[in-house]
Amino acid sequence: MSSNYPSLFRSEEMSLVQLYIPSEVAHDTISELAEMGDFQFKDLNPSLTSFQRPFTPRLRRLAEMARRLRLFRSQITGLSPTLGIPPLAAVPPFTTVGPRAQNAYDELEEKLKEHERRLTDMNKSWEELGKRKSELEEKRWVLRETAGFFNEAEHRHTEIRTSFDEGDNAPLLEHAAEYGNLPGETGLSGFDLEFVSGTIERTRMPTFERILWRVLRGNLYMNYSEIEEPFVDPTSGKETHKDVFIIFAHGEELLAKIRKVAESMGGTLYNIDSSQDKRADALREVSARLEDVDTVLYNMGQTRRVELSKIAEQLEAWTDAVRREEEIFKTLNLLSYDQGRKTLVAEGWCPSRDITAIQLGLRRAMDTAGTSVPAILSELRTHQTPPTFHRTNKFTEGFQTLIDSYGIATYEEVNPGLFAVITFPFLFAVMFGDIGHGILMFLTAAAMIFWEKQIAKGGVNENLETFFFGRYLIVLMGAFSIYTGFMYNDIFSKSLHIFNSAWEWPHNATGLVEAIPTGHIYAMGMDPGWHGADNALIFNNSYKMKLSIILGVIHMTFAICLQVPNHLHFKKYLNIYAEFIPQMLFFHSIFGYLVICIVYKWSIDWSQASSAPPGLLNMLIYMFLSPGTIEPGTQLFAGQAFIQVVLLLIALVCVPWMLALKPYMLWKEHNRIKGQGYHGLTGQENGGERHSTERLDEEEEEVGMAVAESSDEDHPFDMGDIIVHQVIHTIEFCLGCISNTASYLRLWALSLAHAQLSEVLWSMTLDLALEYEGGAIGGGVFVFFMFAVWFAGTVAILCVMEGLSAFLHALRLHWVEANGKHYMAGGYPFTPLTFANLGAEEEQ
Repeated sequence: MSSNYPSLFRSEEMSLVQLYIPSEVAHDTISELAEMGDFQFKDLNPSLTSFQRPFTPRLRRLAEMARRLRLFRSQITGLSPTLGIPPLAAVPPFTTVGPRAQNAYDELEEKLKEHERRLTDMNKSWEELGKRKSELEEKRWVLRETAGFFNEAEHRHTEIRTSFDEGDNAPLLEHAAEYGNLPGETGLSGFDLEFVSGTIERTRMPTFERILWRVLRGNLYMNYSEIEEPFVDPTSGKETHKDVFIIFAHGEELLAKIRKVAESMGGTLYNIDSSQDKRADALREVSARLEDVDTVLYNMGQTRRVELSKIAEQLEAWTDAVRREEEIFKTLNLLSYDQGRKTLVAEGWCPSRDITAIQLGLRRAMDTAGTSVPAILSELRTHQTPPTFHRTNKFTEGFQTLIDSYGIATYEEVNPGLFAVITFPFLFAVMFGDIGHGILMFLTAAAMIFWEKQIAKGGVNENLETFFFGRYLIVLMGAFSIYTGFMYNDIFSKSLHIFNSAWEWPHNATGLVEAIPTGHIYAMGMDPGWHGADNALIFNNSYKMKLSIILGVIHMTFAICLQVPNHLHFKKYLNIYAEFIPQMLFFHSIFGYLVICIVYKWSIDWSQASSAPPGLLNMLIYMFLSPGTIEPGTQLFAGQAFIQVVLLLIALVCVPWMLALKPYMLWKEHNRIKGQGYHGLTGQENGGERHSTERLDEEEEEVGMAVAESSDEDHPFDMGDIIVHQVIHTIEFCLGCISNTASYLRLWALSLAHAQLSEVLWSMTLDLALEYEGGAIGGGVFVFFMFAVWFAGTVAILCVMEGLSAFLHALRLHWVEANGKHYMAGGYPFTPLTFANLGAEEEQ
């Protein structure tokens, strides 16, 4: 049994409950449970399609209401100037529960239909008037341009375009151009020239001109000009640029061809009179009609804006109400109907500690509905696997999300998310250790925490939303980075002299200089005397590499130890001595021994020793290649050869121990049960079946409790599958011990890269500026400029890019190296019905 006050150590204890809900309170009961957000409903009608479910017609009506609301929102957001939509908290609430709730939704449906009808009529009239306005504007431009063409033609010769083909006949207007006669005038050569005018899209004009010239073989005169203002489609809002054209030709047949070509290319033709007085009258008439259309459009726009403003006042309340109603009826479709009791039956999971609160919620729903018949709750006894639910807060949510991204914990197994609160930021800080960079990260996250309410209320940029969600994770990463920065004695690639150094440099020395011991011991972290030394990189490499191995072994040991509370909780006692003990012995006979050797080697003053310090990597390799043999001059301690042989034998014994003991014990337990006559029982993975006395005790404790049918199929005992599984598991663990330990070397590599990159950035920016020997003004400007470059590089490269890199590596160490040792991750999440996230998917 779990604690009455569960923590993140395990998922909460869940109960499968059954609800008998009278039809008259079903709506309000589902609404109350959704407000509480503690109940996950099961589908009791899995064989029914969505069209066969009883509340599908109601959902169709709600979907139509939601469509109208989306239409209204798009119309409101498309207005210019924009029209604000009051937030949900600023508008009166909509009645969603109670005796009048159904009438309120019916009235809302009719109201939305009426608003849609009125808006549709106004939009249709708006579009028709907009098209009419575009036509009048086009005609006005045609009248203006044609009038300008005729006026221009009176003062100069018209320009005649010759045929593209040299062998074709001369154009019809060639002689008129030579003598300066005007097209369209009577008596030029004994006949009149007629013309066609209109507008066409600017992009089609070259094609239109070329087609006409080839079709008519040059027997035309064409002139066109660009319209400066674009034409806006009233429906789509798309801008189109057009040109005005006028084409002169002789004969009805040629004119008919011109009209067909223009219409086929989307051109608009207008009848323009050749008389100047009639053109002027037509222009005045078009201008007057255009003014009338503008007046009508303005009045209609104001009317439409007033209509949309009325809708905007209640839009958020209506949208929220419709979304709530959709969730309620989707849930009602999951319920079954009991013909005998005339009630709806629901089943679902809820936290055991919240059953009392749910019962109170059912009574509140009864009072809200105005009836005296409450829903009845009964707890079911089941063998089905419950969902996994970790109750988190805004601090632990980010850490739990990292673990859930790897996999959902099996029900009531140990949750690594609890320990990731410390281990994740610490391993990150080992790779990111710098006091200055840690302070920048800490202050940034602390600012997001301090103003989190204002930021959440005002909305977060999509690119910064992830950082805001993990603000508590980042603040711990920054704090731990400050700590490891003190350990590395590194602040923006410089060192701090807080305590007395253990080394000092001789004065007036030349050439290769060796530091002199002072007798002091630097109290905390790296001695600043190493900063600037020629062998500092060699020393830091050795120190950080060994440190990463020690931290890796400690982390993986802790992960392996987390198997024990799982085995004890699930009563898999066989796994403790068939898996946990041999794994610990195998792992520590090799890498635990390596860690002890590292610490022991650090504890020896090799300057006073008679031999050189041995290489630990070669020691570990020759431990397997030549067991029991220690080369002269490479011995670390007395009795080393014997201890290494013993440890190697322990590691070798652990392999068949892990490989064979568990399958043998399971096979033996299966035969024992089978010999007792219980042929239908299946062996558990750990061989620990429940005894008959335990079953009787459970039945006595749960007398009167209904039993839910289990959907899990029992699988027969298969020795072959068990052996194959155990072989894979053993090989994976043995090989993983080596590869995973080597994987922790990334702590050393990234820490070294971060320190070196910080040093390079400093030397290429501020170091150059501080050594500048120019004037005071020039030096000040140069220092200011280089400081800006250094600070921008520090934030963008060292904090953001390097921070993300260290974050991903720390995540991998938790997912693969640590979780792989104990985390089963075979559960499924608890997804209760809730109104808290309504509309989140639509907004995304």
